[in-house]
Amino acid sequence: MKTIIVVPCYNESQRLHKDEFLDYVNKHEDTAFLFANDGSRDNTLEVLKELAAKHERLLYLDIQPNGGKAEAVRKGMLHAVKNYHPDFVAFWDADLATPLDEIEPMISWMTKGYDIVMGLRLMRLGAEVRRKSMRHYLGRCFATVASMMLKLPVYDTQCGSKMFRASVVEELFEERFITRWLFDVELLARYKKYFGVDNATRKIYEYPLFKWEDVDGSQLKSRDFFKAPIELMKIRRKYK
Repeated sequence: MKTIIVVPCYNESQRLHKDEFLDYVNKHEDTAFLFANDGSRDNTLEVLKELAAKHERLLYLDIQPNGGKAEAVRKGMLHAVKNYHPDFVAFWDADLATPLDEIEPMISWMTKGYDIVMGLRLMRLGAEVRRKSMRHYLGRCFATVASMMLKLPVYDTQCGSKMFRASVVEELFEERFITRWLFDVELLARYKKYFGVDNATRKIYEYPLFKWEDVDGSQLKSRDFFKAPIELMKIRRKYK
């Protein structure tokens, strides 16, 4: 398998787009999905087992107990690299705020030599990027602060679709994250520290998504943005 997409799942039994995932693997033989069940309290695990029985490239990993999205992503990414040996590994939100059609364009950019390709939610003419106003403005404020702290010209750190070259995954994901919600920023800080600022500016690409939409039911609430300064300070101290 060339590409594995890790999908963290917590209580997703009622909103998991099972048919869309199945349809995608039927049409793309080089791509697999690894659903990381993050100690769900509903019947998500049973749903994932049923889905996995329908196709050999619909995989699942049961993580117990619940450890949060960052830990589910971390363990899923490591499991994918160590057990299936793909070329590229991504993580993707289960609600498909970023549609699966964006996978192939991101793979295309990975083949140009990038280590990381990040989804960029840029509202612009010709694209269908729909964000709630409050989240958009809070996100812009946060991204500006994160960019200044990282000293990298990053526009959107928090998009839930990111793809990595498999060769950098173990170093970036082996250690537990020190932040709960801002592990995306922490990943960039780690990459900059481990691989150097030159690589961070040349080997990371923000791909402007053609479609993205806020989906109701997100575990992240607007009030969590106000906890961001403390989390950013933790990252700055550790990776200074």
